[in-house]
Amino acid sequence: MNPVGQPLQLKVNYKRLGVFAVIGLVLFVLFQVLPSTASDTLEQQDTKVISKEQAQSAAVAFAQNTLHLQIDMSKEALVTYQSSSELFGYLSKEKLLDKYNKTYEKNYPYDVFRVRLTEQGDNGYTSVDIHMNSGKVIAFSVTPQYSKYAVAMAETNKKMRDSKLRIVEGNMTLQDKEQLAEPWLQKLGYDTGKLEVSTGGSDAGLLYTDPSKSIGSSNLQLKFAFEDGAIHSFQPAFSIPETHTAYVEKETSKAKWLTMLGYGLLTFVLGVLAIVYSALSRHHTSFKRGIFLSAFYFAVATFSSYNMLPAFEAEGLSGFALTVGMIVQTVFNLVMSALLYFSLVGGDGLWRKAGINAWARVKEPGYGPYVLHSMFTGYLWAFILMGVQSVIYIVLDKTIHSWSTTDASQSPYNMLYPWLLPIMAWMAGISEEAVYRLFGIPMLKKLVRNTFVACLIPTLIWALGHTLYPIYPVITRPIELTVIGLLFSFIFLKHGYIAVMFSHVVFDSVLMSFSLFALGDIPDILAGIVTIIMPAIVAYIVYLFNRKKKKEPYIMTPHPEGLQ
Repeated sequence: MNPVGQPLQLKVNYKRLGVFAVIGLVLFVLFQVLPSTASDTLEQQDTKVISKEQAQSAAVAFAQNTLHLQIDMSKEALVTYQSSSELFGYLSKEKLLDKYNKTYEKNYPYDVFRVRLTEQGDNGYTSVDIHMNSGKVIAFSVTPQYSKYAVAMAETNKKMRDSKLRIVEGNMTLQDKEQLAEPWLQKLGYDTGKLEVSTGGSDAGLLYTDPSKSIGSSNLQLKFAFEDGAIHSFQPAFSIPETHTAYVEKETSKAKWLTMLGYGLLTFVLGVLAIVYSALSRHHTSFKRGIFLSAFYFAVATFSSYNMLPAFEAEGLSGFALTVGMIVQTVFNLVMSALLYFSLVGGDGLWRKAGINAWARVKEPGYGPYVLHSMFTGYLWAFILMGVQSVIYIVLDKTIHSWSTTDASQSPYNMLYPWLLPIMAWMAGISEEAVYRLFGIPMLKKLVRNTFVACLIPTLIWALGHTLYPIYPVITRPIELTVIGLLFSFIFLKHGYIAVMFSHVVFDSVLMSFSLFALGDIPDILAGIVTIIMPAIVAYIVYLFNRKKKKEPYIMTPHPEGLQ
């Protein structure tokens, strides 16, 4: 970092950094990209995925020709990506994914397109699950206009839920259910002679088990639900062992506590301290500095929430509930923008008070070339970090046996504009480096008087904010991101806020771009490529408008131990 009042220039050994960057890229490609060696991290599709329009056509044909329903074609269908996260997680944990994909995935996929169609006269809606590769119908549900099934399913107590479902069914006998189900099983190609009824006479629904189809401790189950004496839904799915379900529930509960206390509460404390130190160091900074980045963050965060509308609608949110949810999310985005603003102002003030220029200003000499070199440095470090991440994944897999599962709520398939997913990388790069590095490090340094500890504490807080990702054990991501976060801290202390921001943005952009590549469409692939080069475009535009130097710069890099 540069001293305050001196022309801007980065001191970087590009040759040495470039060698490490190449090594990082090779490790990333080898262990996260190539099909023969890649982990499940990037979740790439091995075969061509059908379009949402094709999925909708298959669903309409099934609803009209097989279910004999009148579909209102004037109402837009909702097509979303849905995933059996529990099944995928169990298969991933037990190293059974390859076997399952070869044996059962064609008929019993864990990933589907769910198409929700509106019946004519607003008599309810029908959902049809379509195989994402073959277009085959996998499952369906028919929900009347005034359905009580969803209300009964919302009951958390199993005994009470079953009791309510029995009432919703119309108190059907087990024989009644079988008589309705068997014609459907035959129509869908199942041999009823090989199936075993696993439902008791007083149980809700109807469950068949196929002993001939199993993998690990999981068996194929055919599930029927009923409402008012008719079939409500049919769903074929492999069972999830109770031990696995209990493990995931325990880990998820732990992750929620770590997120609320370790991340949420402590980040709130950082926000309060940022306000305090913004006031205390106001003579060394300007309250105008963080306005643009904070406003940019709020705009991107708000649009990203809007971009997730299909995911919210798939969860049943609509009308007033959806509006309230969006308002709450907007308020949250506003609070986070305020946290970013005061972190930028307070962090800049603390560093400049110590005589160190951690965040360069536009009007300072050499700003244009400084931003350009910060971008180059950021790319190289991002490639290094990608290699480090790959090694961490391997080590965690071999030591604590980490594994991951799917999360449909974060999939680009469930976004209005999938190609805008990577814009969230800019949110993370700008805000997280401001809160946990630009402000967090100097503030903690004043308290603990030790640079490493001052870097470690905010890094741990940041790392705990990622525990709700579907990666297990939940300690996996905190371990990974503690290492990555300490490297971000090193980049920040050595090169400043702009360089570490670029490294973070590039790092996230590359990983997010693979989600777009997986969609398989030319526009999305092009968007993924643009995503990767966008930081370079932004930096070059800044350089063009600020390339003139007022005077020749000279290098003087103080040691951060001087911060008191």
